[in-house]
Amino acid sequence: MKRALTPGTFDPITGGHLDIITRAAQIADEVIVAVAASPKKHPLFSLEERVALVQEATAHLPNVKAVPFDGLLVDFAKDMEANVVVKGLRAITDFEYEFQMAALNYQLDRAMETIFIMSPPQYMYLSSSIVREVASLHGDVSDMVPPCVNEALKRKFA
Repeated sequence: MKRALTPGTFDPITGGHLDIITRAAQIADEVIVAVAASPKKHPLFSLEERVALVQEATAHLPNVKAVPFDGLLVDFAKDMEANVVVKGLRAITDFEYEFQMAALNYQLDRAMETIFIMSPPQYMYLSSSIVREVASLHGDVSDMVPPCVNEALKRKFA
């Protein structure tokens, strides 16, 4: 059985994240969405809220579950018995950062493989920070996020 991790802060989960998770679920037997605590990023949503939003957004995918984590990804992967990390790439700037992270993870654990999935054009511009900014200005993000996230953002910025 191949168990893959799709890590991120998911503050909040976007349509782009959901696309990558859905595609990873077609490749791996099981996908664990590893929701990072990321306190240095000062997330808008708490870790518990982010895990709950990921769970709701991926409820239609039977082989996907969301789990919170803090610490090194390679340690979490060992705990979860996963040996594949699936990451989405939007642009060359994503590649540079993700290439460094993949190399670091490989250096820390040679059994850790990283698979990159290219974002489709409709999500190449999309990021959680863009969603938060538009939502904070009361803009419509309904085409950018799952419905549960859209409602959560409306509550946060009411």
